[in-house]
Amino acid sequence: MRSTGWSHGAGEGRNRAARDHTAVRDGSLSDMADALDETVSGGESFAIPSLVNLRDIGGCPSSFGGVVRTGVVFRSTDLSRLTDTDLETLDALNITAVFDLRTLEEQQRRPDRVPDGARHIGLDVLADRQSGSIAASLPEIIADPALAAEAFDDGRAARYLRESYRDFVALPSAAASYRALAEGLARGEVPALVHCSAGKDRTGWAAASLLLFAGAGEDDVFADYLRTNDMLLPQFDALFARFAELGGDPEILKPMLGVRRDYLDVAIDEALTRYGTIEQYFAEGLGLDDDSLQALRTRLVDTEPSRV
Repeated sequence: MRSTGWSHGAGEGRNRAARDHTAVRDGSLSDMADALDETVSGGESFAIPSLVNLRDIGGCPSSFGGVVRTGVVFRSTDLSRLTDTDLETLDALNITAVFDLRTLEEQQRRPDRVPDGARHIGLDVLADRQSGSIAASLPEIIADPALAAEAFDDGRAARYLRESYRDFVALPSAAASYRALAEGLARGEVPALVHCSAGKDRTGWAAASLLLFAGAGEDDVFADYLRTNDMLLPQFDALFARFAELGGDPEILKPMLGVRRDYLDVAIDEALTRYGTIEQYFAEGLGLDDDSLQALRTRLVDTEPSRV
């Protein structure tokens, strides 16, 4: 058992998943759903159909008392596909800052449609990753089940992603990006929308780390994280069907297009191994000073939620 080690002594224990240190460093898959642009279109289950995987991370109880505030941090896929009608709907959330965690190439290839009055803040989490990205060749791989099996079968897709989650903590560019996000929230750039391409990996760690810092329990953190499988994976049904028609097994794609508990476990374990506690990850790993830490927690935690 390991504790997130809150300084106020109310740290929550967590069961550590078995750590897989097998790393495959020849590509980043954290943005690969971005290469499947035409397969991701919103459905009726989404409040904003052309903005997949959109949700508010707040609402769960906090160990600091009260709840994690709602209406402060939203998460989603990228905003490049927003229709005019859905952009008007998004405007109603009064977003003041859009924190874009994609690579510069991704941002340039499909620019966000930013809500009126919001500031776009590009934060390239993976800028320091030396290996290339497999995203550019993903359509060709998926078009050939044999190539897909070679690239992703036997657990290779999962290993790619586990290595990505380790990099979310270890890379200097990741620390700089998540620091800028945390400092922006602490300064009051809220309501904020945080996204990457598919809104599941880089965004998943952003949301999970903020929730942990805000005192959310393990069950609530993982519930928000794993909700992506319900909100995003169904959008790939047509892709899976076509892949199967070509003789492929769609199951080898799902570890790459969805999320798994062990992916997030890798990032949490990396943060705890390096810094001891989630709070120290924000303080030492991200470099937030005491005033910023307190301002961020105040921004995220409502200790006196209204009662109806």
